[in-house]
Amino acid sequence: MHPRETAVATAGPTRTDPRAADTVIAELTAGLPTDAVESDPDVVASYARDMAAFAPSEQPRVVVLPRTTAEVQHVLRVAARHRVPVVPRGAGSGLAGSSNGIAGGITLSLARMNAVLEVDPANRLAVVQPGVVNLDFRRAVEEHDLFYPPDPSSYDWCTIGGNLATNAGGLCCVKYGVTTDFVLALEVVLAGGEVLRTGRRTVKGVAGYDLCRLLVGSEGTLGVITEATVALRPKPMAPVTMVASFASTGIAGRAVASIVTAGLVPSLMEIMDQTCIVAVDDWKRMDLDRDCKAMLLAQSDAGGEAAVAEIAELARLCEEAGASEVYQTSDLDEGTMLATARRLALPALERLGATLIDDVCVPRSRIGDLLAGTAAIAERTGRTIGVVGHAGDGNMHPTIIFEPNDEAAKAAAYDAFNAILELGMQLGGTITGEHGVGSLKVDWLEREIGPVALRVHRSIKHALDPLGILNPGKVFAPANTANTANTANTAKTANPANTANPADPANAAGAP
Repeated sequence: MHPRETAVATAGPTRTDPRAADTVIAELTAGLPTDAVESDPDVVASYARDMAAFAPSEQPRVVVLPRTTAEVQHVLRVAARHRVPVVPRGAGSGLAGSSNGIAGGITLSLARMNAVLEVDPANRLAVVQPGVVNLDFRRAVEEHDLFYPPDPSSYDWCTIGGNLATNAGGLCCVKYGVTTDFVLALEVVLAGGEVLRTGRRTVKGVAGYDLCRLLVGSEGTLGVITEATVALRPKPMAPVTMVASFASTGIAGRAVASIVTAGLVPSLMEIMDQTCIVAVDDWKRMDLDRDCKAMLLAQSDAGGEAAVAEIAELARLCEEAGASEVYQTSDLDEGTMLATARRLALPALERLGATLIDDVCVPRSRIGDLLAGTAAIAERTGRTIGVVGHAGDGNMHPTIIFEPNDEAAKAAAYDAFNAILELGMQLGGTITGEHGVGSLKVDWLEREIGPVALRVHRSIKHALDPLGILNPGKVFAPANTANTANTANTAKTANPANTANPADPANAAGAP
């Protein structure tokens, strides 16, 4: 198994002793509103981790909740002065440990920076703060007959800041793209407290390096995003929907490959295996086809007869590939119900036990191979693994179920997790399509990008964060950190279960 680096802090930030921590808290409090600094251990504990099982996490010393960019600047200046690590955080909906706390550190919650500052219909753009919930933002722009496409499955509680931090995708990305495709400009507080404004409000612009694309997806390691200017699209037409059932995952994979080869680009194309279908149907009684091995869901928002024709062609290709049943509908309620079934896949699997979620993305022609390989891994490890994902772009989410209090089950789950990552890379894919590397997959990054690219990553990090205080230990391990444990040990010592509670105020407010 691949060795795992467990240290969280870099050589730059220091673990503050209690007296030094008191000094840091006093300096933070001096420049912030009285309700913006929280050091009660019970409250702070609720900010320690996100939704990722096994991702290392520690309890921070203090949580700060700024409302303005100036307040974020103050926090980072204090942190830099004392070399205290800072972990940006929003809703805690992340699935890679990107916002997990660091002992002695500051967790910087962006939950209270939750305003939509501007919607400009004439130029089809909006300016938004990081703490705005994705669904709330989508509703705000819909009032202007506009559309913000990125829609992660957690869109009803994840935030724009977290979406920016991980370059989140969603169900609509097959047609519209991911978060970075909509970012025009950013306001970012750098590690020393300076404010960087990069990008533009125009449709085109190539002045200087594209720092927006560098910062989006950097998981809080290069700066703290405090404002984003994003492009919008016209509100789409009501979708036409198709659902196809397949007797095997291989046949479903062939159908996806046929659709891609034909050049069709639906607004949504998702896949669920039988484990996911049964889990959702057991929970919500939606009359899904429980006997099929895989279900493909597609929608077209092309409008009118164009949408009907596109879905009809998708249906024809599914039938040619060997679908056992294909159903088409223009009924909006039916289409919404089927899309909801897809969005319920993860919470339905969570009802079966603790979950460990992979995020591999493979070439779309290899989806069938990934599904077959995952089934073999499930059999070898004795784990139930449900696979759901974005068939339109190859981003799959194999979800491993395990008993959180069973050490052998935990080790088997982590074994399966790593085996799926290895499988994804063997198929020409990537270890993460949208969840990010976080702390969960730091030991896999070099295997994918190679030592030269990793050195470039570290050079960029050092240029923007020379003290190493911004989210240290996330994305990649510090260069001077030795490997101290293997994956089996990590399976025993890291956070064992997916226990974050979305209803907790700490988890319902912000980003990744």
